[in-house]
Amino acid sequence: MASPARPPLIAANWKMHLTPEQAVAYVRDLRARIGDGRGAEVLVLPSYPCLPAVAGALVGSPIRLGAQNLHWETEGAFTGEVSASILRSVGCAYVLVGHSERRRHFDESDRTVNRKVRTALEEGLRILLCVGEAEPDRTEGRTQRVIEDQIARALEGVSPVDPASLNVAYEPVWAIGTGRDAPVGQVNEAHGWIREELSRLFPGPVGESVRILYGGSVTPENVDSYMASPLIEGVLVGGASLRAESFARIVLSRRP
Repeated sequence: MASPARPPLIAANWKMHLTPEQAVAYVRDLRARIGDGRGAEVLVLPSYPCLPAVAGALVGSPIRLGAQNLHWETEGAFTGEVSASILRSVGCAYVLVGHSERRRHFDESDRTVNRKVRTALEEGLRILLCVGEAEPDRTEGRTQRVIEDQIARALEGVSPVDPASLNVAYEPVWAIGTGRDAPVGQVNEAHGWIREELSRLFPGPVGESVRILYGGSVTPENVDSYMASPLIEGVLVGGASLRAESFARIVLSRRP
């Protein structure tokens, strides 16, 4: 079941790209290109140093600002880390949690993801939780179990939430940054499993209303095929979001 009456969420994960000056120029260009976003909720996720400048460039715009990561503690001696309250103070509404690159390159465990999810929600940030299987998991038939386990562990101890505060992005690891976009049928199947697990954890309106996005080599050329599915309620875009022109085409893609 798709989320009722929620606009699709179209998110740009810039990763470790763009200087503050480049980011501001990008946002100004994007605003001019997309107008009101054609009914979508648009989110940009810059690197930490770009957040204040981008927040300033977004004043008066419906485009939302988010961060790519956070620490689970509210403050303290954690060199190089950033808390949820600091993110909120510079204008962030969203935070990305559990991205496969964080899990792979920085050894983030499901326990770490859970701590970040709980802190972010407690501090009033909206979550974009990433889950997805590695290629061996898919070829050996473990995709459903991997996805369900990641969701259950990430949301362990989380009380029923406002559906707007929780969004899940299905990002098969083998499709991230590889140019190998997942077939729509496989994405629909995975989104069905995600919805079932969310409904198990949060019976009723919450489990039924959380948005489920797809992320994995999304481009202006393939986005229409994803957004035509009622089970896909947005996209998390990496490389194709690094140019305003390209991301604007994704934002303005055809939707049913």
